[in-house]
Amino acid sequence: MLTELMDDKAYVPMKAKELAILLNIPKSQREDLMEVLNALVAEGRIGVSKKGKYGKAETFSVNGIFSGHPKGFGFVTVEGMEQDVFIPEDKTGAALHGDRVQIVVEHDSRMSGSRSGMGSGGRRAEGAVIRVLEHANQEIVGYYQKNKNFGFVIPDNQKLAKDIFIPQGCDMGAVTGHKVVVKITDFGSEKHKPEGRVTEIIGHVNDPGTDILSIVRAYGLPEAFPQEVMEEIEDIPEDVTVPGQPYVPGQTDIPGQPAKPGSPYGISDLTSHDGWGGELSGRLDLRGLQTVTIDGEDAKDLDDAVTICRDNQGHYILGVHIADVSHYVKEGSPLDREAFKRSTSVYLVDRVIPMLPHKLSNGICSLNAGTDRLALSCIMEVDGQGTVLDHRIAETVIHVDRRMTYTAVNAIVTDRDEAVMAEYEDFVPMFDCMKELADILRESRRKRGAIDFDFPESKIVLDGQGKPLEIKPYERNAATRIIEDFMLLANETVAEDYYWQSIPFLYRSHDNPDPEKMKQLGTFINNFGYFIKMQHGEIHPKELQKLLDKIEGTPEEALLSRLTLRSMKQAKYTTQCSGHFGLATRYYTHFTSPIRRYPDLQIHRIIKETLKGGLSDKRAGHYEKILPEVAVQTSALERRADEAERETDKLKKCEYMSRFIGQDFDGAISGVTNWGLYVELPNTVEGLVRMSDLDDDYYIFDEQHYELIGEMTKKTYKLGQPIRVTVSSTDRLLRTVDFILAKDWEKHTADEKGE
Repeated sequence: MLTELMDDKAYVPMKAKELAILLNIPKSQREDLMEVLNALVAEGRIGVSKKGKYGKAETFSVNGIFSGHPKGFGFVTVEGMEQDVFIPEDKTGAALHGDRVQIVVEHDSRMSGSRSGMGSGGRRAEGAVIRVLEHANQEIVGYYQKNKNFGFVIPDNQKLAKDIFIPQGCDMGAVTGHKVVVKITDFGSEKHKPEGRVTEIIGHVNDPGTDILSIVRAYGLPEAFPQEVMEEIEDIPEDVTVPGQPYVPGQTDIPGQPAKPGSPYGISDLTSHDGWGGELSGRLDLRGLQTVTIDGEDAKDLDDAVTICRDNQGHYILGVHIADVSHYVKEGSPLDREAFKRSTSVYLVDRVIPMLPHKLSNGICSLNAGTDRLALSCIMEVDGQGTVLDHRIAETVIHVDRRMTYTAVNAIVTDRDEAVMAEYEDFVPMFDCMKELADILRESRRKRGAIDFDFPESKIVLDGQGKPLEIKPYERNAATRIIEDFMLLANETVAEDYYWQSIPFLYRSHDNPDPEKMKQLGTFINNFGYFIKMQHGEIHPKELQKLLDKIEGTPEEALLSRLTLRSMKQAKYTTQCSGHFGLATRYYTHFTSPIRRYPDLQIHRIIKETLKGGLSDKRAGHYEKILPEVAVQTSALERRADEAERETDKLKKCEYMSRFIGQDFDGAISGVTNWGLYVELPNTVEGLVRMSDLDDDYYIFDEQHYELIGEMTKKTYKLGQPIRVTVSSTDRLLRTVDFILAKDWEKHTADEKGE
């Protein structure tokens, strides 16, 4: 009734009291009226002015998500608005970073711009928070400081720009220097800070492990598994037992083919073993095929294995065998509910927070060498151009012969290391065949326009106390690319198969970039002499790969690669097969990692039901109902995991560099801004040389060319320029590293050049 009244063209915004009189609501029921009005405002169905007058939502306000800034101001992202709305510090109200808020836009933007920061201009819209509709931060992790009669907590998340007041008696005995978890009891207002009570003391800031544990708490990452989950896994066996079919070396389900390295066979040769009965009925016995896993040295959850040979026609027969996790994790069980709640394993510097308990992730589900394991396999026949001519997806039993590392395989296929080749003599032909096919697949993807970002990753080595001993770049090699190429092919093959079956499924989608962002990128790269071709506002991924090829090895490579990546949309899980822009493919899913990703586990269930007779209408309806929620949650928790992993890396890099205060390092300028220079060291650590520390001249920022130019000396600092810096300070709270220019570094450089 209220919404209908306000939608009437004759309605004029009124206060609650005026509405009560108009609607003949007695004073005794006016509290009920307020509850209804507040609920409608919270839902965004009506709005309220700063003077307390109610009307149509669009009359006064809009709703959005508040993003805080360490300096106190913030921005609100409103769906449908091109730009965020700027919120001055004195108008943020009780809003904290991440809150869903209602705002009034007090000043419209004078001209449209862009949030990307690439060539945007004009003044953005400005507004004020009038109500917090939904609080995002019920608990906050931070640094406790104690005063005489009270305390306060400085949030670890710098975007939460307000300290939390802790009344006397609500601190659990915390002292200055403790990292704590705070439960918010009062979110505050414009006039007073939020209040809370300490619910957990994580440890002192200097205690080993406290830093990472603080990040775990801040991101709400689950640790211990519930008791009901641990009880459930007690009944899961330690080993696979195949009734009446012990493993006999050299015996397979491939008629007339003994198992030996490189034995040729075709997909049509594979027959199911129906004599086992029970849940193992219909599985292919591939235990006699030469089978390996290839992973990093530290990996314990091995969820993919590979086999390969060439058939009598010279085609490649590639088997990608994935741990059959769904055999043990039943839909709707406590174990399944907990896996969905976690959605992904999180790989932090010093620990893994697994999606599944170790008994599964490192045990029965891990494809450990020398053991029989259940798998869901995608076996593909691939020609010399990288085209999949035929494939079969089947439940299988496999037996991994060797647990290989990327280092060892790369030593074989790239370095031709004689000692390593001798150690794995029986497997060398297999790895050579893998390398051959992987090269073909990569070239095929390159031709169709797939984009290959190759950002340097870092390997952080810790001691037993969690202190960083070494940071070194972790680079992809031929072995890592072999596995990437094979997994990509299996994911594409499975996605295309199930798309054409027209059944409910989960896909990994990467939408086409926003035309406006691509236009801005094009304008920006023109400053460096590069060009990307667009047609009718659309761009083909091949154009972006051409750009990456052109900038490879140039000073501006790091900046332009990152800007190109940021100009694209985020990949996510969807129920619609909308394609993957970055891979330039119409069909893509995540099939290959069910130990650590819930979407993979979910589609394994669908695949297995389909293999065993197809989905009934009832089961299809069931999946149509649950898959949208799975897609949304798993996408969100994937982003949470990525952020937590990045934060732990930044933390340990900062801690590592704190040991080198006053020491000099060679690096390269990786970013130029109007507040200083970012310098990246060979070990991937990045730090800032502040503009205020460039004291030999007054420097002007040339935004077009990303240079700093000295007003008097005309000295320039450019992207990619080699530079020598001194570590001046680190801030573990902000997780930042500050540099200053090393003394006489230019003189040393000139001397080395003989100038």
